[in-house]
Amino acid sequence: MAIHGDPVGARSVVKQNIETAKPVFRDEVLAGLSKSPRQLPYKFFYDEHGAQLFRQICELPEYYVTRTEIEILRLHGAEMAAALGPQIELIGLGTGAGTKTKILLEELECPAVYVPIDISKEQLEKSSERFRKMFPNLQILPVAADYLEPFELPLPRQLSSRSVVYFPGSTIGNFEPDDASEFLSRLVELVGEGGGLLIGVDLQKDRHVIETAYNDSAGVTAKFNKNLLARINRELGADFDLAHWQHYAIYNPAEGRIEIYLISEADQTVRICDESFEFRAGEKILTEYSYKHTIGGFTMLARQAGFEFQQVWTDDQRWFGVFYFTVAN
Repeated sequence: MAIHGDPVGARSVVKQNIETAKPVFRDEVLAGLSKSPRQLPYKFFYDEHGAQLFRQICELPEYYVTRTEIEILRLHGAEMAAALGPQIELIGLGTGAGTKTKILLEELECPAVYVPIDISKEQLEKSSERFRKMFPNLQILPVAADYLEPFELPLPRQLSSRSVVYFPGSTIGNFEPDDASEFLSRLVELVGEGGGLLIGVDLQKDRHVIETAYNDSAGVTAKFNKNLLARINRELGADFDLAHWQHYAIYNPAEGRIEIYLISEADQTVRICDESFEFRAGEKILTEYSYKHTIGGFTMLARQAGFEFQQVWTDDQRWFGVFYFTVAN
């Protein structure tokens, strides 16, 4: 990740990300389905319809993650804001519709700049426009990009006291432990000396609570999972028959993660671009891992990346934690 660069260069990066999105999508889909076992990158869940479905998931009674994190923010937002300090540059990674970010921004003292970074261009534009109306004195500089890849941060018009990354939603759980450590190291470089990280982390708990959250009774998570195949059909001209695919999510206690798959219900052949893929009945495509951490384990992971632990806020059941780390001067 690059730190602040030329604003014109930053706009070029955004344009390039948008123009090259389809070839990247195609290449990663073909590569993932050619692997053994087969897999699809979770980041492609969030096209416009996928983002809508995920917002529905967040409101489901079984899905504790979003409401628990929001509860923590509402109860402790003032403490978090005091820890982050005044006139900061807040860099939001994958903040989606911005519900949680709004709570945090309302508590912050004179924030200077807000830089939301999201792969979903449509959602980013809508949330940025809404935020400009809610916070007219805040400079908002959206970046449509995959934050897993190198990108430029636009140069703000006004100086900030420090940079703080806000990474809500426990998206860090989608990373394998080694990848999570590497990603956190990149965030250390991004915010620089004196910078900070406020990050939401789903914690380990009873497996029934976790599995129920990813297998909701209304079937919205199943639609969200299958929408990835529908997107491949729509954007790459594939011929997945969604009726022959089943959503499956199970907790793996040995690895401390929920594993989400699409399972072929019949022997079938799927064409994507100029390639054909044979699937046996019962064969799985991995679409997502979501690791659940302990407080001590995640603190150690962040320390190995170069962050210093400052504080963690949790709900009463300790199902979810919002961690605050800093980079030493």
